[in-house]
Amino acid sequence: MQAIIVKEFGAADQLCLASVPAPSANEGEIVIDVEAAGVGLLDVLQRRGLFGGTLPGFVPGVEVAGTVARVGAGVDAALVGKRVFALGQGGYAQQFVARSSRMVVLPENVSPAAAVSLGTSALVARFSIRRARLQAGESVLVRGASGGIGSMTVQMAVNSGAVVTALTNAAAADRVGALGAEHVIRRGDGARPDGPFDVIIDPVAGDDGPDMVAALKPNGRYLVNGAAAGFPPSGIDRVMLQNFSNSLTYSLFSLDSVRDDELVSAADDIFSEAAGGALRSLIAQILPLHQAPQAHEMLESGGIFGKIVLQP
Repeated sequence: MQAIIVKEFGAADQLCLASVPAPSANEGEIVIDVEAAGVGLLDVLQRRGLFGGTLPGFVPGVEVAGTVARVGAGVDAALVGKRVFALGQGGYAQQFVARSSRMVVLPENVSPAAAVSLGTSALVARFSIRRARLQAGESVLVRGASGGIGSMTVQMAVNSGAVVTALTNAAAADRVGALGAEHVIRRGDGARPDGPFDVIIDPVAGDDGPDMVAALKPNGRYLVNGAAAGFPPSGIDRVMLQNFSNSLTYSLFSLDSVRDDELVSAADDIFSEAAGGALRSLIAQILPLHQAPQAHEMLESGGIFGKIVLQP
């Protein structure tokens, strides 16, 4: 089968189309004919060698949607032919193997491309809002609001009844505002999110992260769920201690910390909400599989609204 492999850690040109063995379904696993694969920041970090667990020659991509082609022992054979969303490793390929415990059947009116445009981004947003204990009526700042995680966080925070301020690039400001954010701040035009906010949800991090702490109310919660701008500088502990009297909370969130049953339950809810119109799938662009290098370059250049999708 055809797949994209990372020849060596480095730039996007290290992604290349290659022939690799088709996967088999071992006990508890399913093989999916991939119709859509999501492109995310984790894929970029893995390609650069900045995220552990992979060696050169691996196939990137952690989320796909498509049709179940075959199942392994212990998996319901009735799944064959079902359209599903699944998590794993090796999504930039014509076929994908996943544990059946990390799969959810899709509603009829949620397409594979829509599913991966929601996918991990919506899952990170859902659990981040829960971990930050965001309540109706509270104020929340969402950084990187035009990206995959940020745009899902804006939608879910609005749906929860929170007062949402979105920080984004100027080109995406109008589209972010259309998601329901009450306030939209265009990054780079001199405006700053002064707040104060009950919660900040941050998939960006980078050098500016510590500067945002001052925008929190007393007992405010700051949650980092990504690092689109790179890791924050050392010294965040000093910034927190300088605001000691405000009893602030600074925390991190990764999907890796969530049990499979919790992931599947949340994904099922997300796709049901999308099917009913409560959540919008936001697709930045759909590209053929062999254009994975271009997809990574687009993602790294910034300014993407929503999720880039690859189709084998």
